[in-house]
Amino acid sequence: MFTIRILYVLISLVAVSLLFRPVSAQVAVNPYEEQRIDSVSVVLVTPAPDAAKSARLVDKVRKMLALFPGDLYREHAVQLTLSTIKRLPDIANLTHEVEFSPRGGLQLLVKVELPPENISAESVPQFPWLYDRQGTSIKAKVELLGMYYGNQDAWFGREEKMLDGNPFAIGKSAGKGYSDWIEGFVHGGIYGITPVSDDVSVYGGFSAIASGSTGQELFTDQTRTHVATEDAFAGIVGGVVTEDGDRFVYNFSAGRQRFSLGEGFLLVNTSQNGLDRAALQSNPRWASDQVVLAQFAYNNVKAEFFAVDPDELAAIDSKTKIRGVNLQTNLTDYQLGYAYLSVPESSTGYYTTSAQYSREGLRVHNVRLRWQPTAPQQHTTAVPFAGAEFARQSNRNFSMAALGYFVEGGYVFPSVSWSPTVSYRYARFSGDKADTQTFERWDPLLSGGNGETWVQGINHFKIFQNSNLISHRVQLRLRPKPQIELVPQLWWFKADSLTNLGGNPALSFLPDDDLGRELNLTAKYFYSRNIMLQGHIAATFAGSAVKDALGTHHSPWISTMLFLRVGF
Repeated sequence: MFTIRILYVLISLVAVSLLFRPVSAQVAVNPYEEQRIDSVSVVLVTPAPDAAKSARLVDKVRKMLALFPGDLYREHAVQLTLSTIKRLPDIANLTHEVEFSPRGGLQLLVKVELPPENISAESVPQFPWLYDRQGTSIKAKVELLGMYYGNQDAWFGREEKMLDGNPFAIGKSAGKGYSDWIEGFVHGGIYGITPVSDDVSVYGGFSAIASGSTGQELFTDQTRTHVATEDAFAGIVGGVVTEDGDRFVYNFSAGRQRFSLGEGFLLVNTSQNGLDRAALQSNPRWASDQVVLAQFAYNNVKAEFFAVDPDELAAIDSKTKIRGVNLQTNLTDYQLGYAYLSVPESSTGYYTTSAQYSREGLRVHNVRLRWQPTAPQQHTTAVPFAGAEFARQSNRNFSMAALGYFVEGGYVFPSVSWSPTVSYRYARFSGDKADTQTFERWDPLLSGGNGETWVQGINHFKIFQNSNLISHRVQLRLRPKPQIELVPQLWWFKADSLTNLGGNPALSFLPDDDLGRELNLTAKYFYSRNIMLQGHIAATFAGSAVKDALGTHHSPWISTMLFLRVGF
């Protein structure tokens, strides 16, 4: 039965994919959204008789773009910025392409087209562009996703114990044996920008998401549908380029919008999915209830001031509000960052064997470092890279000292078949020690993202999230063909402390620190920049701490997933 279901879904998704053909190569689908930019290139794609003038134009586009390695890719922001740059009289068109780099970030390529002599630079917009003239641009967004998800022995076959008291568990939950479900969403919206002067523009966006789930999900077997506003924001952006070529940019925005800090170590999941909103695994909603954001950039130095009110599910709304500042810069091959966060309001509780505290009053200091040497033109040797992040949490209302950090290193082998990238990452999120008066359990805040950032273990993350956790990850990236990427991972998980109050209630007190291991494989097929097919298979093996806590259990927990995403 399992084989028949998988075969049916594969055939169905392939058939659907054949109905869509690339219409435009100007707009990317959403797997790139909020991903780290590893490189930015600006190239002239039409011949020009004056080489010096062309070089100056390319340099001006680069400065006006104001994007650098280490920045996060935001699709509509990049596209609307390019539409503003197109107001330059010597430019006929600007397009951009993104693809994943060997290091896991993005390679951004901006193409500059010059107008033929004596021909106007105005171009006719093509969908999803609705209007594009004299700096005013209006763009539609259409995004569809269908997903199949299956589990064998979810929750190690002990769902009644692992989900006891979980507000997501309504009706029948997945557990021993095989279960599966189908979910998906449609996301549609409109975004625009218009100049109010030569150096200042206003912009905004509005979108809505319709989502649904049917079948035996991890937490419930109830069929659900939900429609709600996603983006609803407005902003003003401006900047100047001095005669010396220095670039100053400012950007103010407010409303329902997505916001991430770095690679999601602290902040990325600013909206919740599941329960009545459905689409638990495809995770379509990212916009906060409210984000107020002020950004300033001078060349490659950027400062952000932000206030985030996450869009939480009503049943588990913690009333958390986060305020902070982020500073970052690039120094040749190094990317440096520092952030400070505070939580002025929250009803989330911290628990110990003798007391209960509150997240309200939390303070976080965060330092980030990434080293990515520029690869040589002739790739004859491996190219190294490394990254690290460290954060310390305290609270103004009680004694707290929690630590979270990681170190990562790896090599890219560009001249080897399949262009492999191999990396190892060690991460630790502290747990509370029972023999101290200071509270030491790490608060994961809004950490997460995807299985290559801070979703640590496709299955394991569902039972033990980023708190009281030590993880070892060995990861490969393989490119058998330019449009295909394979990402196998091997995980080993340990607890930092045997006291785990605040985690899964079934694992509140651990007999030892062995949580388990996971082996998974993710495969991605980029049919075009508009169509993506992705799947995974993951096997998670319970460690001795989990086995002892559960008693009778079934291991491994195996999950499979396949989705088709189409976006314009």
